[in-house]
Amino acid sequence: MKIRWALFAGMFTLAAAALPDAWAQAPDGPMIPQPGAPIQQGPPSPIKIRTVLVNTPVTVRNEKGEMVHDLEESDFRITDNGAPQKITHFNLGGDPISLVVVVETSSRISPILPKIRKSGILISQTVTGPTGEGAIVGFDDEVKTLLDFTNSADAMEKTMSGLKEGYSGSKLFDAMSKAVELLSGRPEVSETELGHRRVMLVIAEAHDSGSEEKLGEVLRRAQLANVTIYTVGISSMKADLKKKPEHTGPSPVTPEGTYGMPAPPGTVQTPTTGDTSQPQGLNLLALAVWVVSHAKDQVTARQLEIAAAATGGLHVSTWKDRTIEKVIDEMGGELHAQYTLTYTPSGENTDGYHEISVTVAKEKERGLKVRARPGYYLGAPES
Repeated sequence: MKIRWALFAGMFTLAAAALPDAWAQAPDGPMIPQPGAPIQQGPPSPIKIRTVLVNTPVTVRNEKGEMVHDLEESDFRITDNGAPQKITHFNLGGDPISLVVVVETSSRISPILPKIRKSGILISQTVTGPTGEGAIVGFDDEVKTLLDFTNSADAMEKTMSGLKEGYSGSKLFDAMSKAVELLSGRPEVSETELGHRRVMLVIAEAHDSGSEEKLGEVLRRAQLANVTIYTVGISSMKADLKKKPEHTGPSPVTPEGTYGMPAPPGTVQTPTTGDTSQPQGLNLLALAVWVVSHAKDQVTARQLEIAAAATGGLHVSTWKDRTIEKVIDEMGGELHAQYTLTYTPSGENTDGYHEISVTVAKEKERGLKVRARPGYYLGAPES
C-alpha cells in the first residue's frame, strides 16, 4: 500500500507541475483545425430498434366441430408477412389467463341485467380457472373499474352479482380501451418468461355512444398487447329475443364482397346488422383488417364481431337458444383447449399491417379448420 501511494503522489506532483505550461500554451478563442487534419465526429445517434413479441392463440377443430388436442409444435407453420417464423413458446391450454370482463350496465339492457349478474361464478370457474386472475370494468355513460385483478372467485361473483343499473349512455370503446390498459400491465408469456395469456370478455350490445376512442385505435393497441377479445352479444329488445321470422322464404343474400347500402359519409361501409350469413367469414376478417388499418374511421355496425375477428377471439350472440351462461361456458371451454404460439418476428419490423398466417400440416387432408388472429398493425416509430 505504501509503494502504490508513493507512486500516485509522484504522478500527482508531475501532473501539477505540467498544468501551468498547458494553460500557458492554450490559445485564445476557438481552435481552428489544420488543413488536411481529420475532423473528429461526435458520438453517433442512438439507433432505435423495435422488438415485437407476438402471442397468438390457435383454435383447431375437426369436421365435426370438435377441438383437436393431439397436435405437436412441429405440426404448425406460422408466417409474418409471408416470412416463416420460429416458434419460441408452445403450449396447449396450460398458460394461466389474465381476464378483464367488460360489462355493460346501462339502462338500455335493464331487462337482461339480472341474467348478467348470475354469470360471475361461471366466469371465474370456466374462463379464469383455478390458475387465472380476473378484473371487471363496467360502463354506461361512464367507465369504472369495478374490481382490480384478483384470483378470488368469490370476489368475481360478488362484483358481478352487485352490478347496478346505470344511465342510458354506452361508452363501449372507452371501456374496451381501459381493459387493454389493464391487461397491458400483466406479465405475459415470452421466450424466457412464464406469464399469462391476456383475454378480454365483453358482455354488451354492439352499440357505442359518447366514447372518445375509436374502435380501430383500440384494436391496434389490443393486437400489439396480445389481447384476445371474446364478445357476448346481447339485445335490450324483448321483441327481438322472442321474435318469430316475419317470412318463411329464403333470406336475402348480400353479394360476395359487398355490404349492402352505402354507409353515410365519413363512416366505414359495414355489413348490415341483419346479415348474419357470414359472421366469421372472409368478409368479416377483411373488414377487421380494414378497420385496424384505418383506425380513425368510425364503425357503425357489427363492432363486437369485428373486435373478436381482429384479435383471434370469438363472437356469439345470445339470441334464440343461446343463453349468456351457455355462451360463456362454450368460450371458457375453448380458451382452455387452445394452442398458444409465440414468436419474435424475424427481419425488419416495417410500418403498417402485418399479416399472420397459421397452418397445420396436412390440414386439408385431415379436414381441420384453423382459427388464429389475422395480424397486427405497427405504426411509425416515435421520433
